Amino acid sequence: MLMLGFAGFMGILKIVLMALAAFGLFDAAFRREDAFRAADKQNKVFWLIILGIALVVSYLFSLLSILPIAGAVASIVYLVDVRPALRQVGGGRGWGRRGGSSSDGPYGPYNGGR
Repeated sequence: MLMLGFAGFMGILKIVLMALAAFGLFDAAFRREDAFRAADKQNKVFWLIILGIALVVSYLFSLLSILPIAGAVASIVYLVDVRPALRQVGGGRGWGRRGGSSSDGPYGPYNGGR
């Protein structure tokens, strides 16, 4: 019974680590390339490769090996260090609306030709 509980916990932990890596991968994919340079972080391709490897490794290997732990560390570094720096440089989300009003155009607010 104890082993069944441990296996269930490890399964849940594996799903959480995969979700963490997947979220980081999708977040990095929708960020602009120049935001990585402006935040003085590694480039976008580097983080896409690292987070993609972290996702694959967390799926394929047991959590008791070193590779999923390294992938979890990479995902956590992206989420707590790189992502906030990118949000600060990029001014918000990496995808979707960037805020502002519905009358904002590509060069600022539209004032009706005044």
